[in-house]
Amino acid sequence: VQLQASGGGLVQSGGSLKLSCVASGLSLDDYAIGWFRQAPGKEREGVSCFSSADGTTYYTDSAKGRFTISRDKAKSTVYLQMTSLKPEDTAVYYCAANLMRRLCTHFSGRYFHEYAYWGQGTLVTVSS
Repeated sequence: VQLQASGGGLVQSGGSLKLSCVASGLSLDDYAIGWFRQAPGKEREGVSCFSSADGTTYYTDSAKGRFTISRDKAKSTVYLQMTSLKPEDTAVYYCAANLMRRLCTHFSGRYFHEYAYWGQGTLVTVSS
């Protein structure tokens, strides 16, 4: 069972990247899937979440209006389309599955312990 994040890279400020989170050994229908990031020296923070129960999406303030989360069930993949990237978006991005919820109703730091199958993440670097 794993979630494999990919698609990171080096991009200039204002550019775009599309991250992929491929699931193997688990069904995306059973879990809310979150995207998270961790910059050097900073705590892990939530970015966006996809609710498997009803297809609703959630974005933290840093992602609203710039990032879009989506899911392709046939490909067992959750995407994070990132636009208007800023240097402060530089971080390792991870995806993870919430083992307790199918809704993104508790997408905050105190509930991150509910997420599992983090994987190694993918590095996004935004140059100014």
